[in-house]
Amino acid sequence: MTGRADGASSTHAPDAPELPTLALDPASLANLEADLDREWLVTNGLGGYALGTVCGATTRAYSGYLVAAIHPPVERAVLVTKVDETVTLADGTTIALGTNEYADGTIAPRGFERLAAFALEGSVPRWTFRLADGAALHKRLWMAHGHNITFVRYRYIADGPGDGAHAAPITLTLAPFCLDRDHHGVTRGSPDWHFLVDAAPAARTVRAFPGALPYRLLMGPTARFTPAGEWYWNVLHRAERARGLPDIEDVYLPGTFTVTLAPGATATLVLAAAPELPPELASIGRDDHEATCAAALAHERDRCRALLSQSGALAAADPFAARLILAADQFLVARPQPETPPSTAADSGLTVIAGYPWFTDWGRDTMIALPGLTLTTGRHNAARALLRTFARYANQGMIPNRFPDVSTAIPAFGGARAQPEYNTVDATLWYIHALAAYLDTTGDEALPRELFPLLEDIVDWHLRGTRYGIGVDPADGLLRAGAPGVQLTWMDAITADLVVTPRWGKPVEINALWHRALALMGAWSARLGRDPARYNEARAAVERNFLPRFAYPAGGYLYDVVDVEGRAGEVDAALRPNQLFALALAPTLVPPERARALLDLIARTLLTPLGLRTLAPEDPRFAGHYGGDRRTRDAAYHQGTVWPWLLGAYADACRAVYGNDAARPRLAALLAPFHAHLAVAGLGSVSEIADGAPPFTPRGCIAQAWSVAELLRITALIAG
Repeated sequence: MTGRADGASSTHAPDAPELPTLALDPASLANLEADLDREWLVTNGLGGYALGTVCGATTRAYSGYLVAAIHPPVERAVLVTKVDETVTLADGTTIALGTNEYADGTIAPRGFERLAAFALEGSVPRWTFRLADGAALHKRLWMAHGHNITFVRYRYIADGPGDGAHAAPITLTLAPFCLDRDHHGVTRGSPDWHFLVDAAPAARTVRAFPGALPYRLLMGPTARFTPAGEWYWNVLHRAERARGLPDIEDVYLPGTFTVTLAPGATATLVLAAAPELPPELASIGRDDHEATCAAALAHERDRCRALLSQSGALAAADPFAARLILAADQFLVARPQPETPPSTAADSGLTVIAGYPWFTDWGRDTMIALPGLTLTTGRHNAARALLRTFARYANQGMIPNRFPDVSTAIPAFGGARAQPEYNTVDATLWYIHALAAYLDTTGDEALPRELFPLLEDIVDWHLRGTRYGIGVDPADGLLRAGAPGVQLTWMDAITADLVVTPRWGKPVEINALWHRALALMGAWSARLGRDPARYNEARAAVERNFLPRFAYPAGGYLYDVVDVEGRAGEVDAALRPNQLFALALAPTLVPPERARALLDLIARTLLTPLGLRTLAPEDPRFAGHYGGDRRTRDAAYHQGTVWPWLLGAYADACRAVYGNDAARPRLAALLAPFHAHLAVAGLGSVSEIADGAPPFTPRGCIAQAWSVAELLRITALIAG
């Protein structure tokens, strides 16, 4: 089948924005170490994803071409880890394009040596492999939005008249490596374990064992399937080895697909865990298989163009912003609400995956990320759906901290469905802040009015006390929180026997958030014709006591926690970035001169090119490198490690202290290093963390929701 150079037609409007392309320097390719460190990510809006390295080797347990969210957005299962390609030229020359790393150090085959180009075209990764005499193979991968379906599309290109029309055809052989396991684990095979492969007219259905989830491998009718039934032993996941986790896996090859390609022709392998193909994809595996796949690619491109259009001038004015807008889309996923069927699509359950590849949806992360992911991008319906989704789970004045990575009945919950976890003091306060951002952006007063009874209940619970010692201290009106063995703030690292940064007491940012919530409730009460007195009185108590309790004159900054572990007068004087939120969210709490000196100190000690350190380098507990096994990593997580998302608070503090115009160059300087960052680690996205010491190597999740969201919000602040 022949077609356009990109292999798919498009129906987008002539004035629709062009999709941003992020192309890697060709000179950096065919370098195995560099290729193994750079990863691409594709998502499907359900929590499912595809993830891999530039060269194709699987470096993580989470690597996979089809990682399906069985019960969206959780229970993610690795079904197809990768697809290796072999090309046979007309003269019989065989070229293996895959790359695999094994536990003994073997690299076989070495397809990365044929990699001539790699780019992200919008949301779609594209590889170009050099074959011979000007001939190349293009490969693209994407997922069907809203479905656990992955497309892997190939196009044979040969130089010459008529797009290489006189060149000889090639034979393309595709080897899909299969599994069926939770995405956190690994599989060890057995010689007597053979997957079940059922033949159908348009597909091969694979099951790891009787009763296992069936999934399908589909190609057009000209493709030939050859059974294999072989294990490939001892594949190395080097990223898991570095994290001190199980790092050796066996993968199963049920068989290979072979197809002949003339120059300009395409072939598409479809990997589907959907019980039924959606109507628009019903022709997959039939005579018009390639046309249907081309239409699916065009649809994904048009969907991305629509996202850019929806963002207004932001994407059009700034290619960096356009790339972040597409990255933001990856985190917004469905959380179906079967108990409360939505009346409209706009009200359907929606949530935010905190980070790929291993996080689920967290309340704190969702509410911090909401303004950047949805409001700066013009996705107001998504913002409203997020706020309504989490309102359904409110309990004892709290929204959940985390949803477990399971949804089915499990013994740990007495056979009941896994329940949300509420161990957070700040997620609910961030919820109120996110609602205010929604109102400020949209002017939609109906939603705050609808949610106001819930907001009243939230404040009531905080005033009288709720879980984990969360409640107002009547002695000073400040909000306290803490209980043995739990971690309630965003600095939540905890090992088997140690809460690394306990922050039990009255944390500085929690009281800034509490002041912000009370100020909003007072204003909303008055707007709704209700008495705001109790909110105003509680806010005034915070204002009276905040600075006398938190000021640390000898250090020139604010204490991180006061009344540590409930001991009156005991303070934590660690120099941390949490005090920024007092300047960003409640600027009346700190006088202007002191605020300026505080911000300057933070810039000198905590600000780095990729975010803010979580602890000053002078502190003896400072950890400049994040790595090692889980215990070592957790010990460093908030003890100096850099977090990009904190730049949002820093930007807001700059605007509050210096004024909008004077702050704008400072904000632009914050973004500058991330232009290069988009081409390392998680391509096109922003990492979760970085080392606290130079060269500030990116670490953690390769794509983090609040990192992307806060950079988007800063971009919008500069543009505004």
